[in-house]
Amino acid sequence: MLRCEECEFFSRDEESGRIMLRCDPFRTVKESECLDKWQLLRLDGLLQAYHATLRWYQKLAPMQEKMFDMMKREMDDLDEADEWKHNYDEDEDLDEQDEYEDPPYR
Repeated sequence: MLRCEECEFFSRDEESGRIMLRCDPFRTVKESECLDKWQLLRLDGLLQAYHATLRWYQKLAPMQEKMFDMMKREMDDLDEADEWKHNYDEDEDLDEQDEYEDPPYR
């Protein structure tokens, strides 16, 4: 079995120590284990990208909460401003119902 360090497509990042396989899984895979290792490294990359996205969302969460609170306040203010229309219509409807009701029979 070929060790990864001996492969021509293997490289290690000097700063972070991360392993990088520059092989093409459709052309340059030398052994079946190479494909398994290549898949593990790709999954690791996806996992790191997912964690970076989560960290970004955690940074945005407080700002997003403030924005939702402001929007809720604005919507409540709009509802309060329009409340007089609804109250006026209800009072008017009650007055109209009183006018059109038949007097009770005796």
